[in-house]
Amino acid sequence: MQIEVKNAATSVMRGCRLGLSFLLARFPRHGRACPGHPRVSPSGVDARDKRGHDASYALSVTISACVCAMFSSMPAHAYKAYVSNEKGNSITVLDTEKLEATSTVKVGRRPRGIALNKDGSELYICAGDDDAIQVLDTKTLKITGKLPSGPDPELLALSPDGDVIYVSNENDNLVTLIDVKKKEMIGDIPVGVEPEGMAISPDGKLLVNTSETTNMAHLIDTQSKEIVANILVDGRPRFAEFKKDGSELWVSSEVGGTVAIIDPAKRELKQKISFDIPAMSKEAIQPIGISFTRDGKRAFVALGPANRVAVIDAETKRIEKYLLVGQRVWHLAFTPDEKYLLTANGVSNDVSVIDVASLKVVKSIPVGAFPWGVVVAPQ
Repeated sequence: MQIEVKNAATSVMRGCRLGLSFLLARFPRHGRACPGHPRVSPSGVDARDKRGHDASYALSVTISACVCAMFSSMPAHAYKAYVSNEKGNSITVLDTEKLEATSTVKVGRRPRGIALNKDGSELYICAGDDDAIQVLDTKTLKITGKLPSGPDPELLALSPDGDVIYVSNENDNLVTLIDVKKKEMIGDIPVGVEPEGMAISPDGKLLVNTSETTNMAHLIDTQSKEIVANILVDGRPRFAEFKKDGSELWVSSEVGGTVAIIDPAKRELKQKISFDIPAMSKEAIQPIGISFTRDGKRAFVALGPANRVAVIDAETKRIEKYLLVGQRVWHLAFTPDEKYLLTANGVSNDVSVIDVASLKVVKSIPVGAFPWGVVVAPQ
């Protein structure tokens, strides 16, 4: 793809040079006779050479056109997305330029939470029924090994430097810490009953785990590895996500039907967002995945069996719109350029593609059985 971009740019620039040569031959150079360089006549009238001005204007138009043509001729960024299929025991790979699945890879049993390392070369997979974190080489699409984990790993988060993986182990009420380079467990932290949601602050100092049965968000100091706050939220919290600047922590509660907004500095609950969809029962609205735009101005929340994604003004907390997607929308992921938002739809076995600029669903991509998690490679 880089070769195509280079060749396209070279061809356009060659055309620019030809156009400029033609204009330079057609019009005189910008000189003392042009606007800005007065030529005073004997009568004292400022006589200016219009042909010099025309050449300047024509050159600027041609340069602008060339630049526009160069960038419009470049192909869009293509990224790879990875989708975990919980009942398919597989990972589906998507091409986000063509908006289609390119391959399906068999992995361990019941894959759910997935995460990429910093350069996108490895995909870490929570294989819940194998009690392990599998490592997938994203170039060869082969499983190259596994990392130690407690029983039934469900979700994981990487430290900002990529050196440590934090895993929620649902069956033993622990968060497990794994050294990525050494491929060994380096500790565990007792948390509430049925831990699931995992998030880490942008500065790497605060780790968050949500416990589904205890109905709490546990705030953990990553240096001391101790819980520094337990914040009660609504029923069955499933996911947590920090704003990119770390100013807020949002926690979705599936049964409670709300998103709790927490001040991580003060370690207290600020407010809650609830959802109301006309002609739909409250029980069907079950918030799960949360994604923020980089500028922190907008949030997208997956609403489970409501089959919708809520678009929220993250500053005013006002719900702007509900987008109809596939059935039982679970987790979400932006492409790095934030052109698209991808949603894993667990019952319709597809991924919905949302055009972020227009806030419209533009395509549905079939994947494996019961898609659960989705991530997009950085390049």
